[in-house]
Amino acid sequence: MIQKALFGAGCFWGVEEHFRTINGVKRTEVGYSGGNTKDPTYESVCYENTDHAEVLLVEFDEDIISYESLVDEFWKCHDPTTLDRQGPDIGRQYRSVIYYFNDQQKNIADKSKKKYQSSFQNRIITEISKADVFYKAEEYHQQYIQKSNN
Repeated sequence: MIQKALFGAGCFWGVEEHFRTINGVKRTEVGYSGGNTKDPTYESVCYENTDHAEVLLVEFDEDIISYESLVDEFWKCHDPTTLDRQGPDIGRQYRSVIYYFNDQQKNIADKSKKKYQSSFQNRIITEISKADVFYKAEEYHQQYIQKSNN
């Protein structure tokens, strides 16, 4: 059965590249979520106060990979202890966030956050919030790293 996951872990290009080749992941799309404006653009997310995060929408086959395994990958692909920053990318749009679609996903994310805390020296600051509207990013952002390597 196909399910969805929604993660924010810094610049969505690298996050998408990390997840898109995982066995069981059927589709990925980068976009924006969690903010206070409709139909945001890359420019508005970067330079205006939209409060949106750059996010990755993952569609996965739960018969092949579990949501819990995807959350494990989330912790591995970024530093969840830095507030509004990943590497050289600074700003609220780069925050660490897990958006959940149902109570089961929320419970898995909460448990996983507690479990992974011992793996990090600093406190995990990842937000865990109910999924809001997902706005697909502009086409040139989709699979950006794969496109630029071809």
